[in-house]
Amino acid sequence: MTLVDALRSDLEAARYRVDRLDGLWGAEAEAALRRGNRVPAARALAASAEPVAVLARLFVLGETVAADAVAAALPALGLGGAAELGLLEADAGLARPLVDLRPYAFVDLHGAGEWWIASDLGELATGGTLRVDHVLGVGGASTTLAGLQFSTPVATALDLGTGCGIQALHARRFADRVVATDISERALRYARLNAELNRVEGIEFRLGDLYAPLAGERVDRIVSNPPFVITPRSPEVPAYEYRDGGLEGDALVAAVIAGAAAHLAPGGTAQLLGNWEYRAGVDGLERAADWATDAGLDCWIVEREQLDPARYAETWIRDGGTRPGTPEFERLCAAWLDDFARRGVTGVGFGYLVLRLADGTPPFRRAERVSAPLDEVAGIGAHLAECLAARDLVAALDDETLLGLRLRVAPDVTEERSHWPGEADPSVILLRQGGGLRRELRVDPALAAVVGACDGELPLGVIVDAVAALLETDAAPLRLGIVAEVRELVADGVLRPLV
Repeated sequence: MTLVDALRSDLEAARYRVDRLDGLWGAEAEAALRRGNRVPAARALAASAEPVAVLARLFVLGETVAADAVAAALPALGLGGAAELGLLEADAGLARPLVDLRPYAFVDLHGAGEWWIASDLGELATGGTLRVDHVLGVGGASTTLAGLQFSTPVATALDLGTGCGIQALHARRFADRVVATDISERALRYARLNAELNRVEGIEFRLGDLYAPLAGERVDRIVSNPPFVITPRSPEVPAYEYRDGGLEGDALVAAVIAGAAAHLAPGGTAQLLGNWEYRAGVDGLERAADWATDAGLDCWIVEREQLDPARYAETWIRDGGTRPGTPEFERLCAAWLDDFARRGVTGVGFGYLVLRLADGTPPFRRAERVSAPLDEVAGIGAHLAECLAARDLVAALDDETLLGLRLRVAPDVTEERSHWPGEADPSVILLRQGGGLRRELRVDPALAAVVGACDGELPLGVIVDAVAALLETDAAPLRLGIVAEVRELVADGVLRPLV
């Protein structure tokens, strides 16, 4: 039995799982942990000698624990084996963690799954600033990108900047083979450990910067949470490998997009996270879309938030473990604001990018701002993939052919009507999505009537003609307007073509 096999056996025996930890410390302590407060969870575990509690105190909360308790929780691996794997150090009867090792649960189109993920100890455990070669564990960005991944099967996927390997593990569920790259050998060691610990084969790990390890190969899918954080190029500002790509401003994201065009197979897709700068008189979201268009890629970019320069700086200074109110925090904040002022940056956008190497269908460019809360658990990737495929279908049809198509309203779409008191006709008609991007679309009575009649039974043209007769209006101009709007509703996922 290898050391990793022994570790897996011990974790399984301890039932070191998300549901067990949730049951041990409860919802309030879990919420406090997410806010950076481990005290409630520590209090809940303090009286328990169960192996699962001992392991959680050590590897999740980052506590120093009695060595004999840890040895009892890891009977197959032992303290010596754990030290040899680099998980802990033990002396004077105490065991101190060297890594964060925790269970991680998820749901995708293959069903529910759970892994153990090892990474560097975070600021909560170390109590200080992070090392510049820190390897990040599973966080909000990780789960967002995991949900963004397309679930259609492919032969080869690339995880660019794999870090602890979490995206490579997810990608392997839908790809026959995964290439995982990183500029950090420390990160690759974690990624290899996590793949072996969870018995995930078919991942090839390569060391190198951006696309250099691909050496001219093309892949069917790229997933990446690249080191996109905009950092002043100054020796006084820490350059954390997991978030700083070493380029000025948002040039790293532009480079990742340009490289995707050179390394995707025809029709291949990329799902990325990224930042883009807003500059005086220049829209940042459109800048990001221009990068894709200039590279010859179809793109669908969703901006989730926009921060002003001060808030952006504060966010990432705190992320590195420097606390507000200290001289170091103020010095770093000044460096960030000087850097933004030099380039005329007025804000920074963050969001998702879906790219595709054009395969002969009409070019597609969509850049939009969506601030509604999304269901990250269900995953947005399946929705975007479905919408993209439906959009391709109707984009290839002329208006007359589209009018002959049967469509059905998506099951998560509802209609809301508002009336002025005493008025029979609605003043506002809204279509709302319960899933996907949770759009709220204002429509006129004609379009609302057409959408309401799309149950898959009648062709679109027949429905439009019936609505025109009902509204006592000319059918020809109504057809022209409705067709254009239906194309957008299909791309939005509100209407689904039946073929």
